[in-house]
Amino acid sequence: MTLTRPSDTSGITRREALAGALGTVAVASAGTAAGAVPAQAHDPSRKPNFLFIMADDMGYADLSCYGRREYDTPVLDSLAAQGMQFMHGYANSAVCSSTRAGLITGRYQYRTRAGLEEPISGADMGLDPAHPTLPSLLKAQGYHTGLIGKWHLGGLPQFGPLKSGYDEFWGNRGGGVDYFTHKIAGRSDLWDGDVEVEAIGYYTNLLADRALEFLDDRAAEAEKPWLLSLHFTAPHWPWEGNDAMGQSESARLDALPASSDLNIVHYDGGSMETYAAMVTNLDANIGRVLMRLRDHGMDPNTVVVFTSDNGGERFADTWPFSGRKTQLLEGGIRVPLIVRWPGLTAPGSKTDAPVMSMDFLPTFVGAAGGTPDLPPDGVDIRPALMGSELAERPMFWRYWDRDQRALRRGRYKYLKINENEFLFDVIADPMERGNLKDRMPDVFASLKADWEAIDSEMLQFPDSRSYGFSPSQLADHFGPEVD
Repeated sequence: MTLTRPSDTSGITRREALAGALGTVAVASAGTAAGAVPAQAHDPSRKPNFLFIMADDMGYADLSCYGRREYDTPVLDSLAAQGMQFMHGYANSAVCSSTRAGLITGRYQYRTRAGLEEPISGADMGLDPAHPTLPSLLKAQGYHTGLIGKWHLGGLPQFGPLKSGYDEFWGNRGGGVDYFTHKIAGRSDLWDGDVEVEAIGYYTNLLADRALEFLDDRAAEAEKPWLLSLHFTAPHWPWEGNDAMGQSESARLDALPASSDLNIVHYDGGSMETYAAMVTNLDANIGRVLMRLRDHGMDPNTVVVFTSDNGGERFADTWPFSGRKTQLLEGGIRVPLIVRWPGLTAPGSKTDAPVMSMDFLPTFVGAAGGTPDLPPDGVDIRPALMGSELAERPMFWRYWDRDQRALRRGRYKYLKINENEFLFDVIADPMERGNLKDRMPDVFASLKADWEAIDSEMLQFPDSRSYGFSPSQLADHFGPEVD
């Protein structure tokens, strides 16, 4: 096991974090920092760099620019002011592994065996290394590719980021780790490539530290374009802020038996104050990364995306939607989404264009001059980024728990939970309370038929015939919400 250097921000205080964040905003307001670059500064003759930042389990309204009231997120608010804020951004799934499969392949995750399970479990389960991916397709266009943070698409020796197109990887392979010990179920889950390592520091800080090193390395090789997938685990549980209380909670959980799920999955811990500390620390660390991008002069040619892998958990704000993670109500799949694309996005713009995680593969690969090897289910969203409308399309979801099914087309959404079926107008009724199924039977039938037609093209969920499990045992096979 290799020991990495300690995080130089492992002792960052709330005041220091906020000062750094506000510093980013202050310079940005002067028109020179963190991406506040005039559109004409972009060089269209160069392939763009891509910085894709993903939070974990962040609710739609967890940023103050989306409506959070208990705390402020000045860095991400500033990023929205410099780019485009999507009001109808969707995750590919209500849980994280499935969304990550959709993101990296540009296709509905249900087309891959790995995309059917949540959480991915077993040595033989993961993303097939032969499947074309966002990083592998960009590598073919001359890009250097890196993943820092959460992978969660299969473990060694068969699966991993380095086998699926990334040139470098530093982070956790599973669903989540303790923020201080970097363990899950009593076992360390921190890797540099395929080598298990140890590090000292708060995990969100460590990931930002590593991102700074990545940018330093890329600046030394300035002519080569790059993709950095910066996939934080915050604000995923365990609920631990970067303070003495968080360290105390970490020690308490670490003292539990390794066989206990409670050393990582705990529903009795946390508080709103802890959650606020986790999100504001994340915001400040993103500010550090954006400042380094600016310091190296790379921001005029770098696309920055911020989003989440699914809807929020216990302390998240999903207003004005109902539902949360693991549910196909809007609160489980609608996520914050901000894109700053020099030369395309107008500063301070907003769009109602519905987009999904899987749209970024055809968008990025197309902008890099490539073509996906397999027909993507996602679409190139650059027209929306320039202020135009996207062609209407059906957007499809399903989740094995309670036989949840959903499809949105235009303003209407078909939803099924167990044996109950609904039709909602998610524009007029974002909380999904007024069932229009009987009032608009033709629309209901059309959307349901669309769902069934798309589903017929997908791999089907494991069931009692293929796994030898009864329906109740199937839930045990997948486990509780431990993604």
